[in-house]
Amino acid sequence: MKSKVTLQEKFKLLQQQKQALLATNFYNFETLKGVLQAAVAVKKPLILQLTRSSIEYMGLAVAIELAKSMLEFYNVEGWLHLDHGDSYELVASCLDAGFQSVMIDASEKSLEENIKITKTVVKLAEKYGANVEAELGYVAKLGQDAGKIGFTEPFEAKFFVEETGVNALAVAIGSAHGFYKEHPKLDLDRLSEINNVTNAALVLHGASGIPHPVLREAVQRGICKINLATEIKNIFMKSLKNKLANEDEIDLRKVFPCATDAVDQLVQDKLLAIQVEELNNI
Repeated sequence: MKSKVTLQEKFKLLQQQKQALLATNFYNFETLKGVLQAAVAVKKPLILQLTRSSIEYMGLAVAIELAKSMLEFYNVEGWLHLDHGDSYELVASCLDAGFQSVMIDASEKSLEENIKITKTVVKLAEKYGANVEAELGYVAKLGQDAGKIGFTEPFEAKFFVEETGVNALAVAIGSAHGFYKEHPKLDLDRLSEINNVTNAALVLHGASGIPHPVLREAVQRGICKINLATEIKNIFMKSLKNKLANEDEIDLRKVFPCATDAVDQLVQDKLLAIQVEELNNI
């Protein structure tokens, strides 16, 4: 169900409790079903994310109605978020359609341009009471050099948040989108420094493949939102391919459930992995 609590309010609570929300991308009915079944199983809220590509694939109206109706059907507390919004126009369309949260990603532009663009989105989102996320630093996207260094500087993070008024900030501390060729090494000390100088909710992109203990420590050091996308696509397609390799079934209703169940188990595992109640005696 659509949460009565704004995502901004939820983030403030998470910051106090040193906890985080899992933000899962979905791509069709089956991946969305798997994600929501997982949330029901472990009784946890989550953020549902759509990128431009997914919106163009499903259609904005269809995608948002699918998310809203299934949140209600499964009675899951959730928020709908635009992931990596690349233009003011896309952000505006999503806010008009009912998204509770949007990301404007101008991280590949200069700091000055990033601030300017983000400020315009923050001003727009205020009319909707929506959460705004931005990105500062270099978090490699699919096809980009994951070895390139462009970590978020704490003093820039402080300046950026103060100048833009953004609610959430995706930080570059060593993660990358897609699969890792080497074991990811997160600069957790840098994360703590950033957390100490800004009150924005901190976001970790590229969580697929990061070991659970590292994710939990990142949460303890200030991460409030953890993005999961690549592993969802990967396990869905691998499960489907394995199913089809061993039979000639053509009924989608009979072959898709195994892939949906695989997504369900993956997301359950992630939701439980990032919880740190026991560590903080909450």
